[in-house]
Amino acid sequence: MNGHRDWGGPSEEHQPVTWLKGYPVYAAHLFMAVLVVSMIATSVLIFLGERAILDWLVYDARRVLRGQVWRIFSYGFVNEPSIGFAIDMVMLVWFGREVERFFGRRKFITLFALVYLITPVVLTAIGPWAPFWFAGKTGVLAIFVAFAALFPNVPVFFNLLAKWAALALVGIYTLIALAQRDLPLLISIWATCGVAFAYVRYEQGIWSLPRLRLRKRQPKLRVLPDLPAKKPAPIASPRAKEAATMAEVDALLDKIAKSGMGSLTPKERAKLEAAREGLMKRGAGRG
Repeated sequence: MNGHRDWGGPSEEHQPVTWLKGYPVYAAHLFMAVLVVSMIATSVLIFLGERAILDWLVYDARRVLRGQVWRIFSYGFVNEPSIGFAIDMVMLVWFGREVERFFGRRKFITLFALVYLITPVVLTAIGPWAPFWFAGKTGVLAIFVAFAALFPNVPVFFNLLAKWAALALVGIYTLIALAQRDLPLLISIWATCGVAFAYVRYEQGIWSLPRLRLRKRQPKLRVLPDLPAKKPAPIASPRAKEAATMAEVDALLDKIAKSGMGSLTPKERAKLEAAREGLMKRGAGRG
């Protein structure tokens, strides 16, 4: 594709992180494994009645603004078991793996980090006016949106093209959030999907970051004192000119004595002739 950025990079970037019994393991598989472990841990803590531990992990805008910044990063480790969570993990492996193969491991991890952090960052920004809380948002829908932006015409669900499937899913989740009046969910859907789509377009070279044109500060003008007038070069006296001419003539005569008349250049001959004529005029004036 014309205008895209460098997707090649080192060959290892597009290779699996490791192999497990002959099966390639990508970063998308590792993210899925971490989330599954967090779901199991969440289930065990709920069973043991240790919800207080989970309460220290969920995102809460008021507590974040009071200094509990770790909640921006820990909220994703609180995942209660559900069919929706299982479907998200399957989508993360299927579509996240393809996005990782296309971009490479480093850029896929960057995309996942942006998707993971954008929701708490936005909610923290509006926290003083709307102190929301949430937990367990995996951002898998945004990874699917990234896949659809890369491969819009690939059939996915029931031969539905990826671009239409992405639009349908975003629309359905938006309606669910509106119907439940779940503003954190609504913000999360549009923030994560928006940043995923923008990241793909940026890496494709279609979009670029805005450039801030800062106004340059003009230097202050200062009134400088007048510079002292340059003194005119002293005019050489006639005697000095005559002494210089005679020195040049003497040098030319020495050259003739050593190498002959033919060693003079045309310029030197003209200078010698001019000196000779000058001496003749000076002699005639004295007579």
